[in-house]
This record gives sequence, structure tokens and C-alpha cells, in this order.
Amino acid sequence: QVQLVESGGGLVQAGGSLRLSCAALGAIFSIDTMGWYRQAPGKQREMVALTTSGGSTNYADSVKGRFIISRDNAKNTVYLQMNSLSPEDTAVYYCYVGSKIGLAFTKPYWGQGTQVTVSS
Repeated sequence: QVQLVESGGGLVQAGGSLRLSCAALGAIFSIDTMGWYRQAPGKQREMVALTTSGGSTNYADSVKGRFIISRDNAKNTVYLQMNSLSPEDTAVYYCYVGSKIGLAFTKPYWGQGTQVTVSS
């Protein structure tokens, strides 16, 4: 059984920083994409940042230059360093891990979500 364990959320003032971590535990193989999505109240879940096993990264325009995604493949862990936070970043942040099965199928795994609240 696979479990994604998230940590690092919390309350921070605008302009501050937080670092999220997500460790994939259990029998998970061929991890490809790892990253973070977020969902604010009344809004759809959106991609924040993703990183592939090949090292490429993709960021939402709203976080470019402020957030940095990284991963430790040996630990099956992905991190999100969030700097210059603003109240607009307030959301539940969800860890995502994609495990490749064969050539054309990726099995998605999701964390339980961690709340990030930025006060003005």
C-alpha cells in the first residue's frame, strides 16, 4: 500500500516562507512525475509545480520566481520551497506522485493535503 506523507504547512505572514515535504512510502515503483497542486476555497485544484524523473520542472505562472521544487529520488521525496508568500497562496496543497506502468499509463497518487494560510 502506498502512502504520501506531507508536512510543512501552516500559518505565515505575507512575505514569509514555508517548505513543504512529501514522502512516498510503501511499494511504489518507477516514479516519474512528482509535484504539488493546490486548491483554494471555491476554486478548482490547480497545478503549482511539477518535476520529472529526468529533472525538468514546470511551474504555474503565479509562482514562478517565488517557489522552487526539488526532489530526492533516493528518499522518494519531493519538496516545495515557497518564498515571498502572499494571501493569494492560501490553499490546501496536495502532493502528487505519478508512477509509470508500462509505456502509456501513469498511476496517480495523492497526498491528504496540507493547509497553507498566508495572513496579510
